[in-house]
Amino acid sequence: MRACIPLALAVLCGLAWAEDHKESEPFPQPEEKTEEALASNLYSAPTSCQGRCYEAFDKHQQCHCNAHCQEFGNCCKDFESLCSDREGFSYSSDAITKEEIQSISEKIYRADTNKAQKEDIILNRQNCISPSETRDQVDHCPKPLFTYVNEKLFSKPTYAAFINLLNNYQRATGHGEHFSTQQLAEQDAFLREIMKTAVMKELYSFLHYQNRYGSEQEFVDDLKNMWFGLYSRGKEEGDSSGFEHVFSGEVKKGKVTGFHNWIRFYLQEKEGLVDYYSHILDGPWDSYPDVLAMQFTWDGYYKEVGSAFIGSSPEFEFALYSLCFIARPGKVCQLSLGGYPLAIRTYTWDSSTYGNGKKYIATAYIVSST
Repeated sequence: MRACIPLALAVLCGLAWAEDHKESEPFPQPEEKTEEALASNLYSAPTSCQGRCYEAFDKHQQCHCNAHCQEFGNCCKDFESLCSDREGFSYSSDAITKEEIQSISEKIYRADTNKAQKEDIILNRQNCISPSETRDQVDHCPKPLFTYVNEKLFSKPTYAAFINLLNNYQRATGHGEHFSTQQLAEQDAFLREIMKTAVMKELYSFLHYQNRYGSEQEFVDDLKNMWFGLYSRGKEEGDSSGFEHVFSGEVKKGKVTGFHNWIRFYLQEKEGLVDYYSHILDGPWDSYPDVLAMQFTWDGYYKEVGSAFIGSSPEFEFALYSLCFIARPGKVCQLSLGGYPLAIRTYTWDSSTYGNGKKYIATAYIVSST
């Protein structure tokens, strides 16, 4: 493992792996706390268990959704219907198990033939800092993170379709998003291209076998609503989406939120808009995709801790985040990639629903798995 801080400290920064692959409890990522993304009043109604099932006890909540709330008589009114017999979107009788999630994530990992090869990317990680230094906003790395990227990767259909989407958003929250006919067509083109890949075929086959979707078209329609459906992060209705937050990035209250994609990072760094400051942890993989937890500024706005896959194809990230959102909405999702454990945390934006109010808009990020 390439880490410059002890694992006990690394988990406080939100990203770490176990050398012996033993399971333990994941930790939330501080950058999401600073974005207020962990605040209950942002991701779920304070009197509902939507997205809160079996969360840790919090005395500040008006009602509770933890495992002991029935014992103490302080459950939210919808605890029984949402939490008592459910795992993800399904009942326990047909729930997707952790073992099944780890198995399909390994298949997705092996199926990512569009990923970067070792010779395609040269990173200059430079200085690794301690958790106590992440808020200092000091540039410890005078050179860019990416020394070289083989841009022939970007001519691959899924990469090209993905890059076309990145300029379709206003990064400042509070400004409503309004898509042109061309931009809506680009969303469809991206979904169409990724569905041609072995990665997404593996995911669909798995979810079809699990009785989540009856047809590929139903799956694609759900992905479009899940990732491109708009919700409100600020004062204006429809100013954000799961795709914008996770892959493109946003700015809220003077801070960078989301922005978890290496392609976006590289392109913005190349334009001089991203300044790489440091990293706190480098994942254990000796090939791509790898994971890096880093600090940087984006056009002057600071990102305290940002984790991202490095060298993965767009379909790989999209598949893993979607898998976790479908199988473990609003929870930590335990994966296995190349024999190493990794956890992804998803959130449901419960104020914005589709499918007769039964499904929620997605957002996700990588968390620890120590």
